Amino acid sequence: MGSDSTPTGDAAWRSRERARRRREWLLQGVLAALLIALVAGLTLNTAANLEARQIRTGFGFLRDAAGFDVGEALIEYSTRDTYLRAFTAGMLNTLRVAAAGVLLATVLGVAIGLARLALHPFVAGFAAVWVEVSRNIPLLIQLLAIYLVVTELLPDATNPLALAGLGLLSKQGLQIAVPAQGYFALTLALAAAGLAGWIAFVAARRRMTALGAAACALLAAAAAGLAGWLAAGFVGGWSRPQIDGFMISGGASLTPEFLALWLGLSFFTSGAIAEIVRAGAEAVPRDQWNAALALGMTRSQAISSVVFPQGLRLAIPPLASQYMNLTKNSSLAVIIGYPDLVSVANTTINQNGQALEVIVVIMAVYLTLNLLISVVMNAANARVTRAPR
Repeated sequence: MGSDSTPTGDAAWRSRERARRRREWLLQGVLAALLIALVAGLTLNTAANLEARQIRTGFGFLRDAAGFDVGEALIEYSTRDTYLRAFTAGMLNTLRVAAAGVLLATVLGVAIGLARLALHPFVAGFAAVWVEVSRNIPLLIQLLAIYLVVTELLPDATNPLALAGLGLLSKQGLQIAVPAQGYFALTLALAAAGLAGWIAFVAARRRMTALGAAACALLAAAAAGLAGWLAAGFVGGWSRPQIDGFMISGGASLTPEFLALWLGLSFFTSGAIAEIVRAGAEAVPRDQWNAALALGMTRSQAISSVVFPQGLRLAIPPLASQYMNLTKNSSLAVIIGYPDLVSVANTTINQNGQALEVIVVIMAVYLTLNLLISVVMNAANARVTRAPR
């Protein structure tokens, strides 16, 4: 009698797995080929249409002189510079307002989210109103409202609001006093922040979790950075804003457009962050609350030391989405005249008509920024959710 060669047991399972994987790879290969063919067809069709209409294509225009001004830029820029430098100036403005918005929205969101857990009805009610107003009014309307407040209700630059000798607020924007030696002050502040943050993390890591040590390091770095910046001002002198005819000169200036966009993005996003923080805290089992209170902690101590660190594990993934949304929403800057990436792109399209290439540049920049945010937040999430040793 001949033996049956049909595999059985583990051999049969491995054979089925290999067959399943071959089918999956074949299907994925077919889908990838169809996608490549579709993209290639669209590309060739677009190129043919552009050539038929004698429309210039390619990214060579980035080396041409832009010929237009950028209202405010973090780098030196003139109308004789190239389109590439103009896009760089717009991208830096986008990064500037996005970073400032993420910082302020996080501070406001965490504070409002924890306030919603308060037992005092006024505190909890105020936080609830903040959340409902910020989340239920479209961002575009909020930006226009804040911009109108800044440009219409504030006094003229000839009679600005004095902010305790630290700055002047008017329709021209916010001018604040800064150290006269700006680069020295920035270097000193960064060095002090880095050193203090490292020392605080090493010292706190021996007695706290990684999350608690990181929080202590951030607070120490912020305090040391501020102290270093102030010390540079007291040593090297201050550049203070002052009225100069119909304008305000001196100090550092935040334009009305930047203020409106920054405050609007921060207020709008803080409501969503507040709900994320509240939901994360309330997701912590009630036994954790009771155990903390049974140990003699006050409610505030229980929330800050027991509930909030555990709730943060659930809050980080949706926080990443809010940070990415804030970065993308900064493209509404064009509505109020802030010269961000989209504003520069619109002017470029009006001048040279190469809309396709300009749109590709915008898409590439926002895709890169959001992927970077995703990488950073995924690393933070992996750190926070790591199982304790």
